[in-house]
Amino acid sequence: MSTTMIEGFAELHYTVADIAEKWKLSEDAVRRLFEKEPGVLVLGKGGAASGRRRYTTLRIPESVVARVHRRLSKV
Repeated sequence: MSTTMIEGFAELHYTVADIAEKWKLSEDAVRRLFEKEPGVLVLGKGGAASGRRRYTTLRIPESVVARVHRRLSKV
């Protein structure tokens, strides 16, 4: 296993609720920002089945949070 894989595994991961609280955004807004971002862990069912809501859980590495924050910052 490469060092990068080990570091990514040990890196702090945030929930959507964690980031929503810190950034003062809705959980839906945070989910839209991060759900297709490279490096985010997407756990759960991928598609809606028989008209039911799809359930997915996101775990967002600290490095991805920092990357998105830099991209969204105007400075």
